[in-house]
Amino acid sequence: MAKQAAESFAAMIEGGDLSARAIETVREACKRYGRADVAVEARFRRHVYDDPVASVKLAKLRRGQLRAWRERLEQKPVFVGPSFNAERSARDRSPATVNRDMAMLRAALNRVLAPGAPGTEAAWQEALKPIRNAHRRRTVYLDRDQRRQLLDCIEPEAVPFVRTLCVLPLRPGAVAGLEVADFDCRTSELSVGRDKSGKSRRLQLPHAVAQLFLAQTAARPPRAPLFARLNGKPWNKDSWKRPIARAATQAGMPTGTTAYALRHSTITDLVNSGLPLLTVAQISDTSAEMIERHYGHLSGKITVQALDSLSL
Repeated sequence: MAKQAAESFAAMIEGGDLSARAIETVREACKRYGRADVAVEARFRRHVYDDPVASVKLAKLRRGQLRAWRERLEQKPVFVGPSFNAERSARDRSPATVNRDMAMLRAALNRVLAPGAPGTEAAWQEALKPIRNAHRRRTVYLDRDQRRQLLDCIEPEAVPFVRTLCVLPLRPGAVAGLEVADFDCRTSELSVGRDKSGKSRRLQLPHAVAQLFLAQTAARPPRAPLFARLNGKPWNKDSWKRPIARAATQAGMPTGTTAYALRHSTITDLVNSGLPLLTVAQISDTSAEMIERHYGHLSGKITVQALDSLSL
């Protein structure tokens, strides 16, 4: 038995799998998975590390324990507003939010646990299946005139950041993560690396947008935030919410006008312009399936126009 254990240990070292033996609990599996991604680690801190499931040994993990964790997650409220505001409002956690939170734990466990046979206690993954049809279409759309009105009412500090959201279909977090070195003023190309997919992509910017970016790079070091606040720090979800909310109220914008509503508006305009959905997906750093699901109904209008042009 000792000889077999030694041979198994040696084989594990040769296969580079020694580190997996040290992972015994759910917490350790999450820490190993989240160590390379600050956002993932933050999600684990919010929903896993302080939960009873964190101390469960992987060898004894069962569907019921994960199902109980999922129920506790679904019952957690989502607080709306800056974290420093003691009077933040709370709302129910949406199915899409639950799916995102579960996906991180499911991915961490997939690294160290083999999927079990369906319907057995070894089928731990059954408790973490995503909710179907959880994503709803965004309905708040701001046309170009409304976006101009919003910019007219926005605080001067936030104008460059919000203007970028109005003219490019980028996620707010991706814009906030841009650095001066990401914009090549010679070729008017923008490198976007810190986005949801983790894959870097380059965008050729039109002249007006390139001038906006050029103004942000003047006499600033390469590693400085491309869009910085007055204190020199980059924007984040807590700092961009208030100026956008205030400007939306002042300009009489629809309820639900947020930074993501601006992204939705720019993507809508690209689809309505007749740009192929695959190209829109590539620019927006999302899948063609996601664009088809949320914006495919818009391309139908273009199809009708194209077919109408064939009339004799």
